[in-house]
Amino acid sequence: MSVLTHLKMIAVKWFRRDETAAEMEEEMRAHMAHRADDLERSGLTRAEAERRARIEFGGREHYKEESYAALGGNFVQTLFQDLRFALRVLRKAKGFTFAAVVTLALAIGANAVVFGVMDALVLHTLRVPDAQSLYGTEYGADLGFQSYPSYVDLRERNHSFQDLAAFNFTLGTAIDPGNDPRAAGGFATTGNYFAVLDVHPYLGRFYSEADEHGTGSAPYLVLSYGYWHARFQDDRSIIGRVVRVNKIPFTVIGVTPPEFHGTILFVAPDFFLPLVEQETLQGNPLTDRANTAALFETFGHLKPGVTPEQAEADVNRVAAELARQYPKEFDAKHMVIGRTGLSAFRGPVQGFMAALMTLAGLILLAACANLGGLFAAHAADRAREVALRLALGSTRKRILRQLLTEAVLIALAGGTLGVLGGMPLLRRLSTWAPFAGAPIHIPVSMDARIYVVALVLSVISGLLFGIVPVRQVMRAHPYEVVKAGSLNRVGRKVTVREVLLVAQIAICALLVTASLVAVRGLMRSVNASFGFDPQNAMTAGVNLATVGISGNQIGQFNRRMIDAMESIPGVEAAGLVNNYPPLVYTAAFREKVFAEQTRDRTAAHVAMQPFRYNVSPGYLKAAGTRLLGGRDFKWSDDKTVPVPALANRQFALRMFGSMDGAVGRHFRISDGTLAEVVGIVEDGKYLSLTEDKEPAIMMPAMLYDDPQSYLIVRSKRDPQQLQMLMRRKLRELEAGLPVDIESWNQLLEVVQFPAKVATMALGVLGAMGAILSITGIFGMAAYSVSRRMRELGIRVALGAKRGQVLGTALGRAMKVLAVGSLAGLVLGLLATRVLASIVYQATPRDPVVLAAVVLAMALLGLLATWIPAQRALRVDPMMLLREE
Repeated sequence: MSVLTHLKMIAVKWFRRDETAAEMEEEMRAHMAHRADDLERSGLTRAEAERRARIEFGGREHYKEESYAALGGNFVQTLFQDLRFALRVLRKAKGFTFAAVVTLALAIGANAVVFGVMDALVLHTLRVPDAQSLYGTEYGADLGFQSYPSYVDLRERNHSFQDLAAFNFTLGTAIDPGNDPRAAGGFATTGNYFAVLDVHPYLGRFYSEADEHGTGSAPYLVLSYGYWHARFQDDRSIIGRVVRVNKIPFTVIGVTPPEFHGTILFVAPDFFLPLVEQETLQGNPLTDRANTAALFETFGHLKPGVTPEQAEADVNRVAAELARQYPKEFDAKHMVIGRTGLSAFRGPVQGFMAALMTLAGLILLAACANLGGLFAAHAADRAREVALRLALGSTRKRILRQLLTEAVLIALAGGTLGVLGGMPLLRRLSTWAPFAGAPIHIPVSMDARIYVVALVLSVISGLLFGIVPVRQVMRAHPYEVVKAGSLNRVGRKVTVREVLLVAQIAICALLVTASLVAVRGLMRSVNASFGFDPQNAMTAGVNLATVGISGNQIGQFNRRMIDAMESIPGVEAAGLVNNYPPLVYTAAFREKVFAEQTRDRTAAHVAMQPFRYNVSPGYLKAAGTRLLGGRDFKWSDDKTVPVPALANRQFALRMFGSMDGAVGRHFRISDGTLAEVVGIVEDGKYLSLTEDKEPAIMMPAMLYDDPQSYLIVRSKRDPQQLQMLMRRKLRELEAGLPVDIESWNQLLEVVQFPAKVATMALGVLGAMGAILSITGIFGMAAYSVSRRMRELGIRVALGAKRGQVLGTALGRAMKVLAVGSLAGLVLGLLATRVLASIVYQATPRDPVVLAAVVLAMALLGLLATWIPAQRALRVDPMMLLREE
């Protein structure tokens, strides 16, 4: 048949449908009439001949469908028929439809939200031109090129990048346009930052390398669009005005475009200022090659034809050169090149999102397993309808297509509802600001990829649970089904539905276990030993450089501030730590330590790199850090030789072999200073809650002129009153000094943020798992009771007791619950390491967690089987006999 003829037949079928149907009906009647004539001539009566002819001809509808299929173009027509019939069936089974749609809405909505966050943080690149070629040095355990001189050397010596820019965080700052200072956070960047990114201003201009002429030479400020909109209400006259950043005057020269949010995907800085102003603003010197805290990341566009692997080799070549040229200041370590956007956070963010996406996928699998069981039961309840359609000549393929149509229709409805429910949550996440003064921003939006993923998941889910009854339909025999009234085969020990339910409950038990582990770990972390006690401890962040205090004046002013804090009634102790306290902003600094006799202070002779803090006398008591041996610092230690030092237990064990006898031992630090251990303090947490035990040392703050520090004040006074008194005392000492006063617990919110988010996410997924468990067990129990009502009535009539009736009706459901819960608990135990890496002190081996999981699953089982149990206990044999 030619293509033209085929298209002509399809057109006739569509546009002359009534005539085609009439012709087909007339042709079938003619076939049966001719056969009846033949039978009549063989001696049968006319009525008997026509009856025999109809029997031999078979199902007329079946032949109609085959004829329509032969005409072509039948797919769309039958699809509409299947859709209409599916809608009628689902409208009749309102309870089943509602449960299925809501279940899938929860599962697909959760996956859409998680994918939206993963799309924003992992799959998306920075919103700058040619972002695919933008690469930077990864910051983390392998430090390098993070001092400003090393950045300059890398920029000049590399052969892989078109140009290199760099930036650092500027936190703990306040912007004051007049008499209204407010906390803000931003980036300090090199002059070529915007040029390398090829970003153009929305208003005004950006600063450039031409503006930089040394420290303090470029007091310019560029505002982000979001900050300009929120703080200055889109006031265009802000360009050229002078504002104060930590009391230091800066001129606002520009505003970034709305789509630009800096060079870290989940950080939206409020402002940008030249890196040459960092020392003036925060006392962070740029010229010191050993100052690896001067820069956070360097980045740039790769030259055409250069691969990331080649760039990485080139960067490591420069690293080796710098290590040979500056053996004392620079450590040659293997550097990693990665796409700019996540930097040091790439591993944790990708790991966390992968784990979250896996758990959301498990929720969807559990939902599909749940609906597979429900759909199988739904198909079994329609056994007589299926048998009748088979007897009338319908093909098994057509019936299966009808069931799959119903399943996909349910899935699409659930997916649509899930996406609609996830949209407000994603919009809320896009405006969420978890910390004051820390510009955290999750750039999520409902773009086309989320809709596509939701559509794909909906179709796949519908097909997954829709194919569960395939075996039932393929093996069904119309006569046996009509006689037995069911598609289920009698005598099977384990049904497909029970296997699916075991898998579903195992997944749900795993999610419940994970959520309880996370909650338990978070509760423990609140009261855990950090090596300090944040309870009843207030902090005051100060930067003396903002009021012109420098050199020897710093030590004297620090002493005056501590004395002022100690004079407040109710204050038990006060001390000071330079830079940041432990666990604050994950800003710990490591010091290179050498053995006492070592004179060659190159990287090859480094004994270890402990965390280092410069602290004042009284800090240990104020911080709640226990002194295990020796003594604390004294104010007279500024004249002591060798320089006194405090070491934690881990440092003593690794450096000297034991804690006993460590007091009085000596070591050297990176600048060659000889230090003597005068006291041993307890181990603690310094960079993150999940870190292993790390060595740490403390040096006397009196010997180092660090302008940026935190006062630690321990008191049981009302926090608001204490803050007011602390601020008043500090203003009496220096009226213009910017002070950021918060409790230590508030400062720990940043380091606790991942654990809290993980706990919240796991808690939501655990609750969804619990809901799925209830619906799955309830569905099986209710179906079991409904299918065995006659048997239960007979048992009651024969004298069965209530316990025996319940055992018969719900025994298999409770066995399935027990097996699934045990499997989920085992999976939870196997996931110990993954959970512990997300939440501090999280372990499923905790007896409380194990008991809670068992209790939770038992309660879920009781809740799910309550209604079916009541129905089983109310069986009336006489009523059942009358119905039969």
